[in-house]
Amino acid sequence: MKNCAILTMDLLDEFVVYDKLLDKPLNDLGWNVEHISWHKKGVDWNQFDAVIIRSTWDYQDDADAFIQVLQEIEDSSATLLNSLAIAQWNINKNYLREVENKGAKIIPTIWLEAFDFDSVESYFDYFQTKQIIIKPTISANSDNTFWLKKETFNKDKKLLISSLRNRQLMVQPFVPAIIEQGEYSLFYFAGHYSHCILKTPKSGDFRVQEEHGGQLQSITPCKELLTAAQKALQTIPEKVLYARIDLVQHQDEYQLMEIELIEPSLYFNLDEKAASKFALAFDKWMET
Repeated sequence: MKNCAILTMDLLDEFVVYDKLLDKPLNDLGWNVEHISWHKKGVDWNQFDAVIIRSTWDYQDDADAFIQVLQEIEDSSATLLNSLAIAQWNINKNYLREVENKGAKIIPTIWLEAFDFDSVESYFDYFQTKQIIIKPTISANSDNTFWLKKETFNKDKKLLISSLRNRQLMVQPFVPAIIEQGEYSLFYFAGHYSHCILKTPKSGDFRVQEEHGGQLQSITPCKELLTAAQKALQTIPEKVLYARIDLVQHQDEYQLMEIELIEPSLYFNLDEKAASKFALAFDKWMET
């Protein structure tokens, strides 16, 4: 059999993971599958034909070390998916500036090289809003992401300074549709549409991940949603095995929140054919 590694992390107890759903369809296609933490030392990546980055959801704690592991895999005989070049492009949300320049519509954003608490009030004025989101440009699972309200943000001064110092940041207006309607995720395997879900946060929250109490449902996307996702997909600088396009309705159109190309949950549990479609796309990718 051919050998495939699924790249994961040491401790997944606090996360909801669906990567094991890939094991059987990959086995059926002649692939032996092993799930390996990216933290594990001394792995001979040459023993694998391919390594698929999946649930590496703590990489933001040491992004340099994570990229170094990906470099080791890229330097081996194994095929890394998605590629090192894509991971380097996608790991910092500054890529959204390039995506916007290529014609995809993103949530309006202020880009910061460093955090200055004294400037926070000006961000509310810039967007003409009473609520903003501020978060690091290297982040996963909504870590160190803050929903600030103009009348109360001062009480969080110490927490904001300790959490956001020495980081590149992005500031966006809070989009009410995230809690009123939800966030849409569309999934593509080797460039082909697979499925779509709607993620809604629990009451009083804005984070849509299951770990934070978010609710998920499978939906059929409308034409406008598919068009917006396709436009975002076309901005990716090379072909990728998997992509998740996250969109939200804002200013009467679907705007891009993120293009997830490193470790997005692909929610194989919400579409009975998704894991098999992924496995087939991967197997064909490796053949060619």
